[in-house]
Amino acid sequence: MRQAEKVDLGSDDWTMEIRPYASAFHFPIKELWEYRDLLFLFVRRDFKTMYKQTILGPAWILLSPLLTTGMFSLIFGRIAGISTDGTPAFLFYMAGNILWNYFSSCLSAASSTFIGNAGLFGKVYFPRIVVPASSAVSKLITFGAQFLLFLAWGFLLFPAVKLAPIVADIASRTPPLLTWLCLMTPILLVMLALLAIGTGMILASLTAKYRDLQVLVGFGVQLWMYASPIVYPLSQIPGKWRILLSLNPVAYIVECFRYGWLGSGIVSIPNLMIGLGIILLILFVGTVMFNKTQRNFMDTV
Repeated sequence: MRQAEKVDLGSDDWTMEIRPYASAFHFPIKELWEYRDLLFLFVRRDFKTMYKQTILGPAWILLSPLLTTGMFSLIFGRIAGISTDGTPAFLFYMAGNILWNYFSSCLSAASSTFIGNAGLFGKVYFPRIVVPASSAVSKLITFGAQFLLFLAWGFLLFPAVKLAPIVADIASRTPPLLTWLCLMTPILLVMLALLAIGTGMILASLTAKYRDLQVLVGFGVQLWMYASPIVYPLSQIPGKWRILLSLNPVAYIVECFRYGWLGSGIVSIPNLMIGLGIILLILFVGTVMFNKTQRNFMDTV
């Protein structure tokens, strides 16, 4: 990786010196801020190209979770008969689906940082971490639209379901904890984004050298979904397996989100803290591997 520094040439003139980072432990937070205009340019590019040359265009943002949730409701709800803890099946699956869509799309985009942008990286300097960071921001637009669909669906078709503090005040039957958990939604999204970026940087570093690992990324993401309570509630997992599942940060993030908006699920602040620690560890490892890989990436492609 190269870092840019201002160099005094003896007058008011200065130029940019680009040189390798001295340490693999460097996290370019300052550079991210300095290149924020480029970050939002990437966000705009990603959103415009996401549904380019499609018949329905951005309508897929809403159609995709509806179709997937409908399939989950039929297969896992009707045919398999998996419990949803008393929550309407469609809302139960949609809550998990929109969170997983955000996480998996950020992870997939971050994991292809080097392979997908090799041509761009060879032409111009900018902090490479801008690419996975911009993916996490651009996917927030999709999540925001799907989240509004989730709320609209609950208010219009299931008004008795406890979806928000406003409804809780009217119904007068929702515990105060529900209000605070609703407010935790931005924190849960930040945790998912950091986990996706950290994991994605690890995968990007590995696939840059071993291309055949790209085949396993999609399969691994699919397995991760079934190891998370997306199509089943955490309450259905036996106790000994639930301890193992607590090592998956996505599990209690999804459960906390469901409890906050639907009033069902298992909320464990200690497990959320453990999940946060795992996320920060993954982000740290991903940053180190990312910095090491980007030093000589262009020599290996």
